[in-house]
Amino acid sequence: MRTTLDLPDETFRQLKAQAALNGMKLKELVTQLIQRGLAAGVKPAPQAVNHAGQPPDPPPVAIQRMTAEAAATGLAPTYPIPIAREADGTTTPYLSNAQLYAILDEEDLSQYQRVLSAASGQ
Repeated sequence: MRTTLDLPDETFRQLKAQAALNGMKLKELVTQLIQRGLAAGVKPAPQAVNHAGQPPDPPPVAIQRMTAEAAATGLAPTYPIPIAREADGTTTPYLSNAQLYAILDEEDLSQYQRVLSAASGQ
């Protein structure tokens, strides 16, 4: 059965991150959490507020930072990298920040060259 839920943005971000960390689809995680809640008979807790009268900040996603040794030797991070899955099930490979910046620089350069060629063609 299909349904539509209106979730707060932060709750949705946490669900997506948790699903990625567990290598699950979002649908699978939500179904599992709902089934657990129903089985436990848990009633929703009243929403807490902080001293500013706003809901408290959500707990951070548990990520261990890279150790100084690992950073110096260039080893892989010690925290789990979320697996990005496309709609067809293929996974997007992990890229380092340097690789991402190189891709962005390459795109910027090609766009700049297109603008120059378009300007010289006028």
